Amino acid sequence: MGSPSLPEAYRSIPILPGASVLRKMLAFAGPGYLIAVGYMDPGNWATDLGGGSKFGYTLLSVVLFSSLMAIFLQALSAKLGIATGRDLAQACREHYSPRARIVLWLLCEVAIAACDLAEVLGSAVALKLLFGLPLLPGVLLTGLDVLIVLALQGRGFRWIEAMVIAVIFMIAACFTYEIFISQPLWREAAVGLIPTADLLRNRDMLYLGIGILGATVMPHNLYLHSSIVQTRAFGAANTQKREAIRYALFDSTLALGLSFFINAAILVLGAAVFHSRGLTGVADISQAYRLLSPALGASLASTVFAVALLCSGQNSTLTGTLAGQIVMEGFLHLRLKPWFRRLITRSLAIAPAALVIGFAGERQATNLLIFSQVVLSFQLPFAVVPLIQFTNDRRKMGEFANRFWVAVLAWVVAAAIIALNALLLVLIFRGQA
Repeated sequence: MGSPSLPEAYRSIPILPGASVLRKMLAFAGPGYLIAVGYMDPGNWATDLGGGSKFGYTLLSVVLFSSLMAIFLQALSAKLGIATGRDLAQACREHYSPRARIVLWLLCEVAIAACDLAEVLGSAVALKLLFGLPLLPGVLLTGLDVLIVLALQGRGFRWIEAMVIAVIFMIAACFTYEIFISQPLWREAAVGLIPTADLLRNRDMLYLGIGILGATVMPHNLYLHSSIVQTRAFGAANTQKREAIRYALFDSTLALGLSFFINAAILVLGAAVFHSRGLTGVADISQAYRLLSPALGASLASTVFAVALLCSGQNSTLTGTLAGQIVMEGFLHLRLKPWFRRLITRSLAIAPAALVIGFAGERQATNLLIFSQVVLSFQLPFAVVPLIQFTNDRRKMGEFANRFWVAVLAWVVAAAIIALNALLLVLIFRGQA
């Protein structure tokens, strides 16, 4: 079978056979929140704020659709890891030719770099807003967060999960406050949850919509989830695997429901504070920070916003490191020391951010953030299609293979992602996006 996924944490968290339902729920709780981090990283902020300020509540339907897709795809990812004992990268290495798996690995590394780019820029912007640090030094300073990652990895996987969960709830608390004081139009927000044909006709709306899709459904999270569910020491019998899948799905659905609240809150904030006042061009996080307190008449509004942004950026860096490690080990069967792997990942993100800010100025930071999310969206099919292929395969999954209706729904989701990306490509080549 080969070496297990993420060997230092593999089956390190015990599951007591005779434990109560509540104790088992708590034992399995954690991986879903590490996944949820990727769905609320700084890349979401630029796309959600831009969508809310420019189109009001209309793009809430995209946030909802993306979140439902994320819940569904992450459920498949968790099932793959528990049923087969292989993460998605390992399954790709075993199934595809050497040339195909190298291509898939490179595409996944691009996705991780794009995600890390968003985290770098988000953290740097937050440092500037809170402490006045210029963006370029802030970008370089973010490279030091490798020390946080290494310290937590050395203390055990539960420590990583505990820190991530604590910071997620801090972000949620910040946005609960922001929504409370912004007093959005809830009826219009409810209508915004219903899709409109304008999403496909309006090129600007489509571009932002696909950016939201790329920011919400993260390709490398599919690799990550299939690995970290194996940190639980569930039994090898099918009945025990079935129970593990059930608890893992509950964990990820609950966590991704929380990430939907945060993403929707960012877009609602943009709609309630900016769009309603005719400020339809606020896609810049720094601009949003400057306008929040004057618009709402609450001095704490901007500070709370920046604190949430910094928390978001730092939280995302933990899962980015783990995903990078899992992808490299899974595809190439190559293990690097965590600090070296983190250095490579961070360098691939810091270099373009520093170059763009150095040559084009700080104003281009938000455009780079949104572009990074579109890059993620284009990479998504190359993770989704193998995941669906493997979870449909009864030879790999046994009795846990997807039922017919699940397989059909999975291919419909994949087709929707590919079609949206193809439509955006057409608009870009026509010079319309």
